[in-house]
Formats: sequence, structure tokens, C-alpha cells
Amino acid sequence: MKKLAALFRIRPEEKTMAWVVLAVLVALNAVCLCAYYHVFTPVCEDSWHVFASKFCVSGFDPITYQVLTDWATRYNVHRHPLLAFMMYPPYLVNQALTALTGINCAIFIAAALLLFCAFYSFIFMYRICRDVVGIAHRDAVLLVFLLFGFSHVMLSSVVPDHFILSLFMLLLVTYLAGLKMKAGKGFSVIETILLFIFTAGISLSNGIKVFLMALFTGGKRFFRPHYLFLAVIIPAALMWLFACWEYRRFVWPEEMARKAVKQQKAAEKKKKDFAAFADSTGIKDSAQLAKAFKIDQNKKMWAKYRSDHQKPWNRHTGKPIAKGEFMRWTDITTPRLPSLVENFFGESMQLHQDYLLTDTLRSRPVIVRYKWAVNYVVEALVVLLFLAGVVAGRRSRFQWMLLSCMAVDVGLHIGLGFGLNEVYIMAAHWMYVLPLSVAWLFRMPEKRRLWAVRLLVCLLAAWLWIYNTVLYVTYMIS
Repeated sequence: MKKLAALFRIRPEEKTMAWVVLAVLVALNAVCLCAYYHVFTPVCEDSWHVFASKFCVSGFDPITYQVLTDWATRYNVHRHPLLAFMMYPPYLVNQALTALTGINCAIFIAAALLLFCAFYSFIFMYRICRDVVGIAHRDAVLLVFLLFGFSHVMLSSVVPDHFILSLFMLLLVTYLAGLKMKAGKGFSVIETILLFIFTAGISLSNGIKVFLMALFTGGKRFFRPHYLFLAVIIPAALMWLFACWEYRRFVWPEEMARKAVKQQKAAEKKKKDFAAFADSTGIKDSAQLAKAFKIDQNKKMWAKYRSDHQKPWNRHTGKPIAKGEFMRWTDITTPRLPSLVENFFGESMQLHQDYLLTDTLRSRPVIVRYKWAVNYVVEALVVLLFLAGVVAGRRSRFQWMLLSCMAVDVGLHIGLGFGLNEVYIMAAHWMYVLPLSVAWLFRMPEKRRLWAVRLLVCLLAAWLWIYNTVLYVTYMIS
């Protein structure tokens, strides 16, 4: 417990930065709270309809608001197996506050969780730069603010989704892995299990990164039967079995109930439509009437099919590799190069002015281009700094560990096309690798080059914060 308390204790050199960070995060969350206060605080029976129809910030989902309001396993249980259960204690707090105040306090509780995770993401990012990479205080502060200047890392700090929770856990594990690496030690079995449970419980794919970090810190020890079996194979298998049990216990009955209601409504509608059709045609023969009705229904179904395929939620979703719980999220038709430029790096760093923060499943095209050439210049500079940092840190095992973690996301999104149509909302899962790679440039012995890098990072961070904050606030108050 003492070690855990020390991990979350703010150090003297961090206090000034911590107060500034806290003030900025409170201000950003306050903008979001003000925008949705009158919409989401009234207590109502169909709260999910209100959240789903009124909340629109990029492609983020308001599922957390609903889980805190009326607890259920609403997250995709195969992708977020423990997230709903992690939200159960905050849900109980919301129930108590709702009884006391008469309003739904889900947005305030969610904001408190976001503040905590975003604040300590700042802290752990700073400590990785200082304690692991070993750069100066001012350079570490610059890189931390560069990370949170990226548009969809900033947004993850204020929207009720799981991404800032993922970033918090990923940076925590990265920090601990860096310390272990410097000490020449690896994660113990218990440490690996606990870190995997909390990280994979939030987002299953991030559990792979815990194992990668355990591999880089432990080296050959990772493949010892004792460690491999107890720390990797058994936890991974149990997590998957739990997700399957969770689906059968909570999700499947609800899906079947909704399907039964839908089928009943469809049967009642078909019966009414048949009666109306019979009255309008005047056909007396029952066989001819049934045949004519079937032809009429097929025409309507085909018209609806064509109409649905023109809607954004269908037209903006690429063709999957196959159908299934995971494969249906893949995409083999969305173009990769434009997605890399405009979405994977582009929108993840800087918001597009056109279709600002709108959803691809509602109105935003998959590919949107910037109005200003300066946006592409900024994007190119950040990517070039990242590549230069990779070269500068090429001899570091820690750097290769970071790149292997980023490779997981590149493989998922660019390779398989997982969520490629709105890949930027997942930026918090991997964008921390960019400034951490740039950190190696601050270890250059040449002072002139060091000052040039420092000035460039400072200008980029300032631009990102001003540009993205102005657009975010403008959207929220409009």
C-alpha cells in the first residue's frame, strides 16, 4: 500500500505543472458539462434514447452515462469485458446522489473519473520522460503538453468513453515497465496478472500490450513455463471465458427479448398492412390476394434496402473481411493512404474545420480534407519528429517496446481496418508513443540542435492547444 500511495503522490517538482494541468482539465470538462447539463440531468425513463440522440462529439459513445444511470452490461462485452463492473460502484454513487438532488448526476461522476484518469495520465507521461528516458524537467513538460494537445487525446479527457481510462492504464504500465527495465528486472506473475486484468478489462486489445511489455522487461524469463502458463495463458483464457459467460448471462437474454418484441411488432404490422392492402385492391380470391401482397411487400423491402444503403451509418462503413463478433468490425474497402493522412494522423492531431466533431454514422464523410495548408505542415512536422526520435532511440529496448505496442494498433486499424472509418477516436491508445519517441531527441549532446528541437516542439504544442481548443469550445457552445 505504501508503494501504491507513493506512485500516486505528487512530487515537489510536479506540483506547479499539476496545478496548471488540473485547472486546464477542469475548464475543458466544464465546457462539456455546460453544453449537456440541461439535456442529461433531468431524470427520465428512457434515458438511453436521450443520451444516444443528443450526444454527438466525433464518434464517441455516451454509453458510460447510461451505465451510470441504469446499470447494465451495455459495453461490448467481448471488447470491454470488465468495464461495466468497474462502473458499478460509481453507478451506486449516482443512485445516492440522484435520490438526494433529484437530478441525474451521471455527467458529474463521469467527469470526475475522466479528471482523475487524465490528470494521472499527465503525471505518468511526465515521469516516463523524466525517470525512464531521462530528459530535463522543461523538456518533459513540453512533451506532456504536446501529447494532450493532440485533438483526440484532449477530447478523450472530456467525453464519456473508455479511451482516457485506457490511456491511464497504458501509461501506468509503460512507466512501471520502464522502471523494471532500468533495474534489470521483469514483472512478477502477480504484477503481470493484475496489470493485465485492469488493462484488458477496460479494452481487451490493450491486454496484448501488457504481455508485450512483460516480454521486453523479462526477456527470456517470459518464456519460462511457470511464468508463461500462470501469468499469460491462464489470465488470457480466463478473461475470454469470463467475457463469454458475461455475454450469455447478461447480453444474450436481452438480445433475445428485443428480438421477440421486434418479431411480434413485425407480425402485427404485417397483419395490418395485409388488411389495408386487401381493402385497397378489392381482390376477392385469397390465393391471388396473398400473391399480390407478397409482391407488394417485396417491392417495399427492396426500396427500404436501397434507401438504407444510402444512409451514412451504412454508406460510411467499409466491407468487413467476414461476419462475426470481431470480424464485422474490420474493413477492406476504406482507402488506407487518405485514412492515414486525414484520420489516423490528421484528425487524431488536429480537428478538421469542415464537419467539425460530427459522426461518420450520422453525417460526416469518412475522408475530410483540411482547408489550410498549415494543418498538413503541422502534421508532417510531428510525424518527422516522431521518425527522427525513432532513429535517435533505436538502441533503446524501451523504444522498441513502445514501437511494438504501437504496431498492435497499426495492425488492427490500418492492416485489418478495425474501426478505420473513425480511427481517430482511438488515438489515445497509441499517440503517446509519438512524444515519447521525440523524447530521445532531447538527449542529443549538441546544444544548438537541442534548442531547435525544443523550439519546434514548443511551437507545435502551442499551435495544437490553441487550434483544437478554439474549435472544441466553438462546437460545444454552438
